[in-house]
Amino acid sequence: MTLLAPIPLPERLADAEAAERLFAPLAKEAVEVVVFVYLDAERRVLGMRQSRSLAHDTHEVPVREVAIDALAWDAAGVVMAHNHPSGDPTPSRADRDATRRIVRALEPLGVRLLDHLIVARGGATSFRSLGLL
Repeated sequence: MTLLAPIPLPERLADAEAAERLFAPLAKEAVEVVVFVYLDAERRVLGMRQSRSLAHDTHEVPVREVAIDALAWDAAGVVMAHNHPSGDPTPSRADRDATRRIVRALEPLGVRLLDHLIVARGGATSFRSLGLL
């Protein structure tokens, strides 16, 4: 994963709309990019990491690195986002499985996955709003 952010980080990520604005540029990416934003208890941004896939439509979520970063930044919450280059923001089975793996890894650390957003040219989908978190 890299320290580079696709856009400048806001001071806070107050709600789902702010998260969608932050991650909107991912819709233009030609390959899958997974981004994690680490937040304190007041949803102030502590840091952000991204991981770019070498493939067009698949990416292995770096669960271990997400947990390490959450501990390093002493995060209370994480917002995860990735793009679908296909243009369809519908969560796939692999997306749901990756989300469950992240939740299981973070839970014992006292860190909450606040949302997982899928961004595409066809819009954005929030796992929280779908009841998947």
